[in-house]
Amino acid sequence: MNRLQYEKSPYLLQHAKNPVDWRPWGPEAFEAARQEDKPVFLSIGYSTCHWCHVMAHESFESDAVAEALNRDYIPIKVDREERPDVDAVYMEACLAMNGSGGWPLTALLTPEQLPFWAGTYLPKTQLLSLLGQASKLWREGRDEILSLGEKLAAHLRTETESQPALPSRALLETGVHGFSEVFDAQWGGFGRPPKFPAAHNLLFLLRYAGITNDPRAKELAGQTLACIYRGGIFDHVGGGFSRYSTDRQWLVPHFEKMLYDNALLSLAYTEAWQQSRRPWQRFAAQKTLDYVLRELTDPSGGFYCGQDADSEGVEGRYYVFTPDELQSVLGKDSKAFCERFGVTENGNFHGRSILNLIDTPEWEDLPPEFSKLCLKVYDYRKHRMTLHTDDKVLTAWNGLMIAALARAGFAFGEPRYLQAAEKAVAFVQDNLTDPHRRLLSRWRDGEAAYPGKLDDYAFLSWGLLELYGVTFDPAYLGEARRLAALLLEEFFDTEHGGFYPYASNDEQLIARKKAVYDHAMPSGNAAAALVLSRLGRLTGEQKWRDAAALQEGWLAGIARAYPMGHAFALLAFTEELWPAGELVCASREIPHGLQEFLCENTQHGIAVLVKTVANADRLAALAPFTADYPIPPSGARYYLCQNGSCRRPAGSLEELKRQIREI
Repeated sequence: MNRLQYEKSPYLLQHAKNPVDWRPWGPEAFEAARQEDKPVFLSIGYSTCHWCHVMAHESFESDAVAEALNRDYIPIKVDREERPDVDAVYMEACLAMNGSGGWPLTALLTPEQLPFWAGTYLPKTQLLSLLGQASKLWREGRDEILSLGEKLAAHLRTETESQPALPSRALLETGVHGFSEVFDAQWGGFGRPPKFPAAHNLLFLLRYAGITNDPRAKELAGQTLACIYRGGIFDHVGGGFSRYSTDRQWLVPHFEKMLYDNALLSLAYTEAWQQSRRPWQRFAAQKTLDYVLRELTDPSGGFYCGQDADSEGVEGRYYVFTPDELQSVLGKDSKAFCERFGVTENGNFHGRSILNLIDTPEWEDLPPEFSKLCLKVYDYRKHRMTLHTDDKVLTAWNGLMIAALARAGFAFGEPRYLQAAEKAVAFVQDNLTDPHRRLLSRWRDGEAAYPGKLDDYAFLSWGLLELYGVTFDPAYLGEARRLAALLLEEFFDTEHGGFYPYASNDEQLIARKKAVYDHAMPSGNAAAALVLSRLGRLTGEQKWRDAAALQEGWLAGIARAYPMGHAFALLAFTEELWPAGELVCASREIPHGLQEFLCENTQHGIAVLVKTVANADRLAALAPFTADYPIPPSGARYYLCQNGSCRRPAGSLEELKRQIREI
C-alpha cells in the first residue's frame, strides 16, 4: 500500500499514486525493514525538480520497477525540503562514494539506516540492474554490506579537524583572491557551467568592496550581477531568478525558481544598488520581490517554496516564445519587443526563445513602454498554461525572505515590503511555533510539522534582526534573542564551537555532524555567527559576545583551508573586523526622517537602538545598558560609540552625520 496519500508534502503527494509501496520516513518504515529482513530503498527529491520528475515517470510509474522494489525492499520517499537533516546525511554519503551528488538522491540502507550504496538519477534499466544486484548481495553477502555501512557511518560522524583561529582581514583577502582566480572575466560568475548564482558569495564581495573600496571585489560582484540580470536565468517578463544556468553566459537556466535563491539575490541587488545607485539593480531587486509577493505568498503571509521547472511535462515550456506567438499578443509592438529580448525565428532553446538582454546594447535602459509590453506577455503566459507551485512554507526560507524584504523596504522606501516582512513574521509565530514556543520547520494546508533545525532558528533570527534594524520594534529584537538562546541551549557545542544541524532532543540520525560549508544556501553556522555578533552589539550582554567569539573562532579555523567555501562566514566576520559602532537614539518617539537618514548615512554593521517613551522598559530588558540613556523632554539625543568610546551626544541628525563621517 502506498502510504504517501496521507502526507502533506507536494513532492510526496506527486508519488502517492505510484505502484511503488512508498512509505514516509519514520520508525514504522524501519521497523518493517527489520521485521521483513529487507534493505531500505531511499529516494529523496523535491517537487519542482526536473530530474526527479524524469525518474518518477521512467521508473516509479513502471510496474516492473514497482514489482522489484515492493518484493525486495522497503521503499521510503523523503522531501528534502521537509527533512534537510535526513538529506544532508545521505547526500554526504553520496559525495563520499561518488565525488558528486544531486537530486533525485537514491540510497540503499540497512534497517539500522546505514547506507551501503548511494547515487543520483538512474535510468530505468540501470535502476533495475542495481535492484537485482543489491538484493542478491543482501541475501548472499550480508557481511560485506554491513561492513561497508559501518565504515560509511563512521566517516559521516567524523567532524572536520581544525584549530580555532581569530578572524582576520588577511583571511578575507584570501577569499577575494580565490574568487578572482576562478572568475569568468567575460560572462561573470565563478568556475565552469553549470553556474549557480550563489548570492551569498556576491553579498560577501559587495560588503568587502563597500568597506575597503577594493576594486577587484567590486568588479567580481558587479559584473556577475549584471550578467545574471541580462541572461535568461532572470525572468524578464514576470521577475525572479531560476536556480542555475546550464551555460557560461547565463542564457539557458534550469527553470525551477526557488524561494531561497530569490530572497538572497534580491538582497544582493539591493545591496549593490545601495552602493552604486544603478537603476537596473533596483529594478532587478524589486521585480524579484514583486514576483514573490505575487506568486509565492500565502494569503496569510507565509512564503511558498518555489515553482516547477516543467510545464505540461516539458522543461522550460512556460517561459519560452516564438516571434509569431508574440506578434499575436503584442501586434505591431512585437518587433521591438523581440529585438530587445533576443527572440528569433530559430530560437535559442529547442526552436523557441528564452527572453534575455545579452545582445541588447542599451540593456541598462528601462523604457516604460517595455514594462507595459512585459505585462501583456505576462498575462498571456499566465493563461497559456499552468505552472506547479510548491506551496509548503518553510521557516528557514521565510527567514531569508524576511531579511530581504526588510532591507529592500528600508533601502527603497517601500512600506509594502516591510509590511510583507512583518506579516510573514506573524505567520511563523502563529503557524510554525509549537505550544512550547519552539520552531517547527514546515507548514502546509493548515498543518505544521517537524521540529525546527539550525537553519530555521539561524535564518529566522537574522531576518528578525534585519526587521528590527528598520522598524526599531523591540518585539523583533526580543524574538531574535529568544530564538538565539534556544540555539545555544539545544544546538551549540559549548566546548569547541559550532552548531549541530538539529537539536539534542530531536530525532537522532546515524550522524549529527556540524555543517559548515555554504551550499545552495549560506551555512546555518555562519548565519548563527552573524546573529550572535549582532546580538552582542545590540544588547551589550557578555554572553552573546562570548558565544560569538567561540563560534567565530571555530569558523575561522575551518575556513582557513578554503575561504571561498565559507563566504557567508567571511561576511559575518566583516562586522567584527570593521565595527561600525553602536548608535542609541533617545527620543519621546521615533524621530521623523530617522530611517531615511540612516539609509543614506550609516555603514553596514552599525548597531542602532531607538529608545522611546513607549518602548523604554522593553528595550531596557533586552539591552540593559540603554536604561542609562535619558529621554529628553523634546527633540532627540544621538549617542554614537565605537570600540568602547562614546562621542558627546548629538542633538540633531546633521550633527550626527558629521560624527558618522569621522568613524
